[in-house]
Amino acid sequence: MARYEFKLPDIGEGIAEAEIVAWHVKIGDAVVEDQQIADMMTDKATVEMESPVAGKVLEVAGAVGDQIPIGSVLIVIETEGEVSAAPAAPVAAKQPPAAPLEDVPTADVEPVERRATAERRDGGERREEDRGEPDRRQGEWRADAADPEPKSDGKPALASPAVRQRARDLGVDLGAVRYGGDRIRHADLDAYLLYHGGGAAGGPVPRRQDEDVKVVGLRRKIAENMQEAKRRIPHFTLVEEYDVTALEATRAMMNTDRGDHPKLTMLPFLISAMCRTLRDYPQINARFDDEAGVVHRSGAVHMGMATQTDNGLSVAVIRNAEGRDVWGLAAEVKRLADATRAGKASREELSGSTITISSLGPMGGIASTPVINRPEVAIIAVNKVKEMPVVVDGELEIRKIMNLSLSCDHRVVDGWDAALFMQDLKALIENPLRLLATR
Repeated sequence: MARYEFKLPDIGEGIAEAEIVAWHVKIGDAVVEDQQIADMMTDKATVEMESPVAGKVLEVAGAVGDQIPIGSVLIVIETEGEVSAAPAAPVAAKQPPAAPLEDVPTADVEPVERRATAERRDGGERREEDRGEPDRRQGEWRADAADPEPKSDGKPALASPAVRQRARDLGVDLGAVRYGGDRIRHADLDAYLLYHGGGAAGGPVPRRQDEDVKVVGLRRKIAENMQEAKRRIPHFTLVEEYDVTALEATRAMMNTDRGDHPKLTMLPFLISAMCRTLRDYPQINARFDDEAGVVHRSGAVHMGMATQTDNGLSVAVIRNAEGRDVWGLAAEVKRLADATRAGKASREELSGSTITISSLGPMGGIASTPVINRPEVAIIAVNKVKEMPVVVDGELEIRKIMNLSLSCDHRVVDGWDAALFMQDLKALIENPLRLLATR
């Protein structure tokens, strides 16, 4: 028998250490050659470590979340015979998701109860009644024999299928509902709910168990970056209102005849408008090296696109966004979003942005205060579109309104410049023909 010490190889230029984000083996496990043993993360890139030998795991370097220096022993494996020293050559990086999702137990699903039915006397025709008050011509309501509801006198509680379904949805035991007449009606349910307040669904809401969750992997990187951004950058946020009625109509028209192009969302139009506007505001399309005291104003717009994944928020980068039309931007948005969510985006595709756009689509809220993606100096958050009454030329109209939130680094960008930028952006977004015109 021999001990084989597998040392953590160089997994990236200039990288001094890597974080353990997942172990796929434990002490005592048997491993085969090329079996995945651990996932290591550095700078948002996750690398799969594979065993170069077969044997039994004797030691592991640390727990999930620990930082391991390059060149230190990651795992010790007992082998059948003599083996050579651990390789020192770099390993190829793969891009799985930053950390495996924990298994989430699913709740047991109760079988759907059989619903009571009404029967027409005048034709024997059976149907489900979708109203609480039956038509008297339909005959009397009957209780389903498999679904009796006891009442105070021991007889089953009669109720329409709609009332029964509503009671199930609300968690109400029909046997506890007081009612007059021959059956329970919606009004009886309403009275029961009003009388019992919030306790109709079985009393207080069950409390979740306390838990401690170690912050590792991409979530740890996000936490560090957000902390540094808020600690070092004096933010200010400006929110402006935009009428996107014409833009939404233009988008719908272009989507009806898009051919092989991906479906256009709002995002490509906003990115295109930002690229055109940023030419006159280079101080916003910039990165600030505050340690060196240098602001680098970028000629190209490398648009960061905040993308939500199962493991947290990542920022994919659309390189040279100013050189793409809305169709090209739509294709790149989809490609990068798919790659990022699948964990297949490269390090180059996840770094180097000069300004970031963040959108939660219809869940975006009315206004937001986005945190700058350091070392950039600005970020725009896209909020949801709402139909609102607006006065247009003295007449009240229903228009589609959306707010954009611009956060800036006040050390680099003045409030006046931010306000002018938002107004120039408004002129393009509210006039889509100008936006689509040849530059």
